[in-house]
Amino acid sequence: MAIEEPEPNSNSDPISEWLASTLSDVPSFFHEPYSYADDLNFYADPWWVPDQEDQIVNHNIIIDNTCNSFNISSPVNTAINNIPLEPIILDHPQPVDLSKKRKKSDQNPKASKKNHKLQINEAAHAPTIVDQEGVQLKKSIGPKRVTTGNNSNNKEGRWAEHLLNPCAAAITVGNMNRVQHLLYVLHELASFTGDANHRLAAHGLRALTHHLSSPGSSSASSGTIGVTNFSSANHKFFRDSLINFIDVSPWFRIPNNIANSSVLQIIGQQDRLKNLHILDIGVSHGFQWPTLLEELTRRSGGPPPLVRLTVITPTTENGELTGTPFVIGPPGYDFSSQLLAYAKAININLQINRLDNFPLQNLNSQIINSSSDETLVICAQFRLHNLNHTIPDDRTDLLKILKSLDPKGLVLSENNTECSCNSCGDFATTFSRRVEYLWRFLDSTSVAYKGRESEERRMMEGEAAKALTNMGEMNERKEKWCERMRSAGFVKAVFGEDAIDGARALLRKYDSNWEIRVEEKDGCVDLWWKGQPISFCSLWKI
Repeated sequence: MAIEEPEPNSNSDPISEWLASTLSDVPSFFHEPYSYADDLNFYADPWWVPDQEDQIVNHNIIIDNTCNSFNISSPVNTAINNIPLEPIILDHPQPVDLSKKRKKSDQNPKASKKNHKLQINEAAHAPTIVDQEGVQLKKSIGPKRVTTGNNSNNKEGRWAEHLLNPCAAAITVGNMNRVQHLLYVLHELASFTGDANHRLAAHGLRALTHHLSSPGSSSASSGTIGVTNFSSANHKFFRDSLINFIDVSPWFRIPNNIANSSVLQIIGQQDRLKNLHILDIGVSHGFQWPTLLEELTRRSGGPPPLVRLTVITPTTENGELTGTPFVIGPPGYDFSSQLLAYAKAININLQINRLDNFPLQNLNSQIINSSSDETLVICAQFRLHNLNHTIPDDRTDLLKILKSLDPKGLVLSENNTECSCNSCGDFATTFSRRVEYLWRFLDSTSVAYKGRESEERRMMEGEAAKALTNMGEMNERKEKWCERMRSAGFVKAVFGEDAIDGARALLRKYDSNWEIRVEEKDGCVDLWWKGQPISFCSLWKI
């Protein structure tokens, strides 16, 4: 169903309102000597017309700052409940003083290995629990912060992983004694408001207890109760939080920037009189497109006669994608009216069509109303990996469907991680790969938000943590994606210098641990954090 352009407001001029608005909303962008500083023009407050919900609801979200709800003395399941605890667990463990967690310890970090069944020191700076008669907790040092890319491959200080991964391994082999013990240690150390390690421990503990309470379930609903995420936010808070995240982190902004540059590159090779049609299969929730519309106005000869945006929202039938990070926005959220108003203000003839709850497998030229007088470009951003969960062959079939639409170009961006599907390893293997993904997100957001606590930060981290509980979702390294694209009939295209130079210039506003690598062998543009791959962007043609 096409979305009509909103009625003009005779009492307001969008351009005048924007020019009159304060630049304090997006200070960093307007102090950058770079043309992409205009990215957030659309995001300034005058462009957002609050609906009735925004005017009445005051950030109606759920906040859970501690993990005290995890009482390990209560049975996680009947199997754990009937096993003697090792060491003996107090019936009601007291909450940990978080200030003590972060104090430096004078103890030797190299713990003795004897009595290893009763002593846990999973990393050089991990908490140590020693007990033979009862429970004696030594809530020792917090993690040592790794601050340089050169040390990124060294897991020193990443103690949360050295508790979560052994716990997952114990679950896999059925060692419930060790599972119970590690869950208790995690309970004592987890916090949604600590540093990256404490946050990872909190989200990991929640995911592990969810797995034990409902083994084999792909739904993350019970594993995210009490955690702030997209679905628990009202529209205005959701929008403002995404704007802020774009401002402080390149996690999605760099891939979106490269995709927009690729669209400009493709239409620059086509007839100027052709319309532009973009098929949006992404997670930007509309925040990717204002920059592109602005750039279209700067083209020689002006923008295309018509810009069509077809947005494919994911299917959620039977709760299929409830646990996929960043895909599902708040119920009823729609950016169309604001984007249409912005396009009208800059003299872009924009048309938006939404296919809500639409299965990607049913796509065809008739559904998207494609025609020969337009240039079709497909932007697939961080969505294709969640198709049909554990059926890899269906991905190739979907790519063939996208090819049948006859696009002039397809931009594919995905997480560049090891395969994390259930069919590629046992629970311990898949869980550890997901923990690694979440660590990189939490570590980078800790730097992005400068360690400051906020509801916005907790929502973004809670959304990313869905990866731990949605064990049905899978992802693959870029080499596998490239192989699938070629088998579906696509050929690799080369990004233009403008796209690469623009992305590198934009990245300079962020922390120096971020870097862009251009791989000559595969033509992909990779985003890295502290020497570890995060995501890749690739451009394909038929």
